[in-house]
Amino acid sequence: MDDRTRTELEAAAFRTLVEHLRTHTEVQNIDLMNLAGFCRNCLSKWYRAAAEERGIDMDYETAREIIYGMPYAEWKEKYQTEASPEQKAAFEKSAQGASH
Repeated sequence: MDDRTRTELEAAAFRTLVEHLRTHTEVQNIDLMNLAGFCRNCLSKWYRAAAEERGIDMDYETAREIIYGMPYAEWKEKYQTEASPEQKAAFEKSAQGASH
């Protein structure tokens, strides 16, 4: 497989992942962090870093809007729920062994 095709496939998979996360708003970021070690905010940071590596100036909020499909504040108001004590405890436990 040539590099261009690989990049196109990776981009298609990324777009599918982002669309899946936009569709499944019931999946909270804390759940993603607890289960997979990353969340929508991580994707936003990675997207911004990739843009900056290519000389594209992008702020974090712009990257978040690309990933969330709307301004983060709007997504948070519509879809984010209060984390349960169990979710918070799992996050604290996983955060102790990880560096984000």
